[in-house]
Amino acid sequence: MRRVQKPGDIDIIPAGVDGSREDDADCRILRLSLYPSLLREVAEELGHDAGKTELLPRLQVRDTRLEAIGWAIKADLEADTPSDPLYVDLLANALAVRLIEIATAGSALAESHSGLQLSARQLRLVTEFIETNLDQKLHLADLAAVAGMSVTRFKALFRNSTGISVHQYVIRRRVEHARSLITTTAMTASQVALAAGFAHQSHMASTMRRLLGVTPGELARQAKEFRPILPRSA
Repeated sequence: MRRVQKPGDIDIIPAGVDGSREDDADCRILRLSLYPSLLREVAEELGHDAGKTELLPRLQVRDTRLEAIGWAIKADLEADTPSDPLYVDLLANALAVRLIEIATAGSALAESHSGLQLSARQLRLVTEFIETNLDQKLHLADLAAVAGMSVTRFKALFRNSTGISVHQYVIRRRVEHARSLITTTAMTASQVALAAGFAHQSHMASTMRRLLGVTPGELARQAKEFRPILPRSA
C-alpha cells in the first residue's frame, strides 16, 4: 500500500500484527501503546464480552476523539513539568474506551453512566482519601478501589457527582492546600510544594497562577500584609 500521510491520520495496529513501513521523507509520528489487558478490562467494564471484542487493523482512521487524546498526550510529553499520574491514567482509560467503541462499531453499552452518581458515602470516602494523600502520587485505580467500582465507571460517576473530572478535583485541592500552608505557616515554597503533592516549586507556581491568578510569592506577601500585629504584653 502506498499512500500520502496527512496530519491527523491514525493507524490502529492490534498487538501481534506483523508489518513494516518505510517513509519517503522525514516525518514525526506519535506512537501510543496500550497493554491488551487494559483493553480487555475496559471492554468488560463497558459491558462487552472481552473475548469477542476484536480490535481490527485500521489505517488512516479519522476520529476527532482519538486525535484529541493524542494531542493531549503529545502536549504532556513535551511539557516542562511532569504530569500527575492521575492525568496519564485518565488519558489511557479514555483512549482504551474509544478504541473499544470503534471495535464494537459504537454498539449500545450494557449500562449507561448518564445521570448516575456516587453515593454520599462513596464520595466521602474518595474525597477523604484524596485529602489524606495529597502529598502522594494518586492513581485512578486506587481511587476507584476506594469507591468499590471499576475505573471506567468511577471516572464517569465522579464527574457526574462533582461536575469536574477527578484530575481537576485533585489539582484544585492541591492548590487550596498549598494556599492554606502559604498563608498560615512559615514553610518555604519548596516545602509547601512537596506537602501539597506538586512535583516541585515551579510546578506549584505555574498551577497556582493558572487557577488563582497569583503566584505563591504574591500570596505570601498578601498574607504578611494582612497579618495582624499583636500588642506586646506590659
